[in-house]
This record gives sequence, structure tokens and C-alpha cells, in this order.
Amino acid sequence: QVQLVESGGGLVQAVGSLRLSCAASGRTFSDYAMGWFRQAPGKEREFVAAISWGGGSTRSADAVKGRFTISRDNAKNTVYLQMNNLKPEDTAVYYCAANSKYGGTGAYEYAYWGQGTQVTVSS
Repeated sequence: QVQLVESGGGLVQAVGSLRLSCAASGRTFSDYAMGWFRQAPGKEREFVAAISWGGGSTRSADAVKGRFTISRDNAKNTVYLQMNNLKPEDTAVYYCAANSKYGGTGAYEYAYWGQGTQVTVSS
């Protein structure tokens, strides 16, 4: 089992920045690729970004490319999502997730999930 706890969400004005953190415990963190997803009210959960086990490879959704950066610190068992130039359409609950394989963009591919953190971007 892997336990994931997100933090860092909040209310921010458009073009502002936030950094989300996700702390992992339970199993060896570096055994898992990590992903960030988000879910807005009335919408399906969507892929945001993913990072490989050692952090050498990343991928992100077109909607956030150039604005969001995923990173990880295996010594701290933590994955981050740096979000810059935020837009109102980025408003959602953000979830981190763990997967034994890297690169998946479907929520069904991830075995472990955090409880989510709310990000609200005002215009």
C-alpha cells in the first residue's frame, strides 16, 4: 500500500502561481511513477502530468504545457506540481497518484490516490 497526501492548494488570482506537494508513505517511493490529475465540478478526472521513477522523464497534458512542471524528490518521498500563469479554467481538485508503470494518462492506470487538494483560480 502507498499512502498519498496532497497539500498546497488554495485560492489564487489568475496569472498567479501555486506549488502542490504530495507526500508518500508506506512503500518504496522510487518504485513508483507518479502522476497528477484534476477534476473540475461536473467533469471527468483528467490527466495533468506524470514523472518517471527517478524523475528523468516527464510528460504533461497540452492544456498545461509551458505552465506546469512536475518534479520529485525521492529523498523526501514527495512529488511536486509547480503551477504558473494559472487560469480560471485550472480550477479543480488536484490529485496525485502512484503507478508501477510510467507514462499512463488514464486514471484507471493508477493504483493509489491521494484525497485531493482544491485549487481555485479567480479571474
